[in-house]
Amino acid sequence: MAAANPDPQYIITFDGGSKGNPGAGYGSYELRTRDNRSRVERKDYPGKITNNEAEYRTLIAGLEDLLATLQKAGKDPKRYHIEVRGDSQLVIKQLRGTYKVRHPNMLPLYEQARTLAARLGGVDWVWHERANSVSILGH
Repeated sequence: MAAANPDPQYIITFDGGSKGNPGAGYGSYELRTRDNRSRVERKDYPGKITNNEAEYRTLIAGLEDLLATLQKAGKDPKRYHIEVRGDSQLVIKQLRGTYKVRHPNMLPLYEQARTLAARLGGVDWVWHERANSVSILGH
């Protein structure tokens, strides 16, 4: 699922965190089209979660949003190659298969993200610097 594609049809940029780690979780993602139309969604998560759990939950929300958008438009998600960008090396490397998922709270989130990504034609998991997330998402 990490085949290089220079021209993804959509880009999801995500970032999540928690106040206290664990603490109140939050996140944001941007869904951007090839022609640079975009929207940013913000999320708050109840209870106490870790930064990494917030990262995964935000990524999952972005993938669900994209899949729902494609489905609503009558489009087949398998025809779309996307790029997912995030500043969490842990999440990106787990989804690439470079790191194993060891924490039991993270495994269901990892599996949900992989299941959603498998509904698409392909996904490039791209790590970027924190400054990029801040520039795009504001946190």
